Amino acid sequence: MATPTSTASGGELKPTLGLTGVTINAMALIAPGAFLWTTFQSQCAFGASSMWASVLVATLVALATATCYAAFAKKYPEAGAGSSYFYSEAAFLEHESHSRFKWARLSKLIVGIAAHLYYWVYPGVMVAFMGTLLIFVGQLFNPNFATQPIQQMGICVVFALLVGAIAYIGVTGSTMANIVINIIQIAALIVFSVAAIMFRLHHPGLAYEHHSMASVVSPHGATQLLFQSTIAILLVVGFESATALAAEAKNPKHDIPRGVILSLVIQAVIFYFFEYFAANYFIGAHYAAIVDKAGSHFSLIDPKITSIMDPSIDQKTYAGGSILTGYSAAASDSAPIGSFSNIIGTWLFHSAKAGFYFELIMALTVVLALIGTALSCLSTGVRVTYAMGKDNELPGIFGFVHGKFNTPHVGVIVLTILSAAIGAYGVLNSDNLIKIALISNLGTFMLYGLTCLVTYIGFSTDKDAPFFSTKLVPVIGVILNTGLALGDFYFAFAAPSATAATKYDTKCALTVTIGFIVLSFLYLAVRSAVRKEPMFLSPDHRETMTANGSA
Repeated sequence: MATPTSTASGGELKPTLGLTGVTINAMALIAPGAFLWTTFQSQCAFGASSMWASVLVATLVALATATCYAAFAKKYPEAGAGSSYFYSEAAFLEHESHSRFKWARLSKLIVGIAAHLYYWVYPGVMVAFMGTLLIFVGQLFNPNFATQPIQQMGICVVFALLVGAIAYIGVTGSTMANIVINIIQIAALIVFSVAAIMFRLHHPGLAYEHHSMASVVSPHGATQLLFQSTIAILLVVGFESATALAAEAKNPKHDIPRGVILSLVIQAVIFYFFEYFAANYFIGAHYAAIVDKAGSHFSLIDPKITSIMDPSIDQKTYAGGSILTGYSAAASDSAPIGSFSNIIGTWLFHSAKAGFYFELIMALTVVLALIGTALSCLSTGVRVTYAMGKDNELPGIFGFVHGKFNTPHVGVIVLTILSAAIGAYGVLNSDNLIKIALISNLGTFMLYGLTCLVTYIGFSTDKDAPFFSTKLVPVIGVILNTGLALGDFYFAFAAPSATAATKYDTKCALTVTIGFIVLSFLYLAVRSAVRKEPMFLSPDHRETMTANGSA
């Protein structure tokens, strides 16, 4: 039987969290206030009319995977910080067939590698998002703010250090910060969403992208829906972070399964559905902009302007450019939700200046949301590393706990440095950001798909386990996660929308992913050989462990 990662020295994490703390930390990672802003532009590149439906598909994929995590969390409350790393070993060790015992260690190592590909890259993606957003906010006041690469990289480094410092102090401080951040971001997105719907209701004569509410929530083509879903999955990842807090939960058997499902239902089913409906219900021809020929300059214009030669347009900057509206404009806008806020604020408060400040306030709430997201995913990532360190699968130093703050501080330091480096690379241009996001996405699909698979294996012979949640849903989860991963490759290489840039970015992401997996296996194989520990366990492994424990 797998142990709750307690074999190495260095202290233990202490239980301090109730259901609220567990749920809030997972909610911070899902963060609807952050991802509507950071992903809306890329979602408008192709098939934007199916955006809301794709959020529904991504949420269903996430719910299928969350059901697997919740089933394991209820069965193994002793998993500690190990999450799916622990579950993947236990699923084989507790199987009735002794012939499957040999796969237990290999299974947990594969899942551990996938977890690190996801958790050790994702915080860097959040740092890059934050760097991009802070540059946008700064340039609202000064167009020359942080225009040099070294300045942009410096912003990311400072942000990563700030988040790392909070994570170093401990999960209690992180929880309090996340409670405040969640309240602010939820309040802001409700205000934005209600105002966006009010705008449309008060302007029924404008030309909108969707002619009705039913059109907003309906899919408009299978290809469009698949493309949108490969992006939308980024919105809903993070619910599983609750399981990495089992060692710090006061009642893990009760609170962890509920925290997994509650965080996803609250953030996705309630707030994502609402805000994506509002944003897509709002967008139309009244959202008009001019873009220069190179696509490097974007500016909102009066929707009444229909010619590039209009006297109000700066011909020196925009000669040869295009006037765009609706989804086409959003695809060229680095912050379409900011532009929406500007238009809504100008109408709501009858002042262009008020529109600017409404946009600024919305941007600042997104800054707070990204702080919570980065903090939550960094804290989750280091706890899986801590579990592997306690198991001596990684150097034992990663299994140490800080004497004062009760945190896996070595992992926090290492992941903070790594996040700063990844974020500094991603903030430099959109291609870099796509590469690191793809690497993280591949890790996500691997981890989620494998967790669904081991859920089916672990409960397949348990006659008392519910058929729907432990047998049918895991199979659906494997299919859906695999399908979305294949969708990423299809749209990068084979779809009509594929470009030389998407092909190159995806090849780079694949190269890094495969290289990481190969190097990880080499490291673990060498470490196993040095420690004389077999990769494949003997059929009597469980009995041997029981005998040793009794002795």
